[in-house]
Amino acid sequence: MSTTPRSLDVPAEDASLLREIHAALRNLRYGSVEITVHDSRVVQIERKEKYRLSEPRK
Repeated sequence: MSTTPRSLDVPAEDASLLREIHAALRNLRYGSVEITVHDSRVVQIERKEKYRLSEPRK
């Protein structure tokens, strides 16, 4: 089952914010994206990425 992308009618400022969030999520395999909100406004987007290292062979 597939879905077709749909466009959203959002103000330019919101569209810019959505692009920033999308960029933070892009290619993130392990980790998190934290969005900080103050007074109903997004003030910070923090991306934490984890790298899994394989065990050394004995």
